[in-house]
Amino acid sequence: MCDPEIHEGGCLCGAIRYQTQGEPMRVTLCHCRYCQRATGAATMINANFEAAAFRLTRGTPTVYDHRSEGSGKLLHIHFCARCGTKLYMTFERFPGYVGLYSGSFDDPAWIRPEPGRARQIFLDSARPDAVILAGIDAYGQHATDAEGRPQVAHVFAHPVTVAEGWPPA
Repeated sequence: MCDPEIHEGGCLCGAIRYQTQGEPMRVTLCHCRYCQRATGAATMINANFEAAAFRLTRGTPTVYDHRSEGSGKLLHIHFCARCGTKLYMTFERFPGYVGLYSGSFDDPAWIRPEPGRARQIFLDSARPDAVILAGIDAYGQHATDAEGRPQVAHVFAHPVTVAEGWPPA
């Protein structure tokens, strides 16, 4: 019998597999240039878990350290050396947390950006056709500054594109 609280994922070639337990603490839709380059897409959807809710079940990823242009802190990118799939990140800035590239889940559709548990960040560098979701906190840069102070969120009542609504009036 399958545990509905367990979600599995892995790389393209199957050399690395993982499991998560429960719901993510937060879902982040990031529009920064790093995430655009890292995913080859307009937005990265990152599911953030406490490290205790994540475990590798097969293989050992290779780690690439990248210095964040936003915070100046290191991002540790864990990926499969065989097929190149990026699987998850760990953070110098947020120790004890794991951010999973949501597309690496076997069923990525279970990750849902919902009000109160999601945020949209780095909209200042988003593509003009990127959609800003309604009801989800939106930020021009990160949700906190480099010292960890919260920034002011903007919340839209209806979905809009960046070209239509960012920055807010």
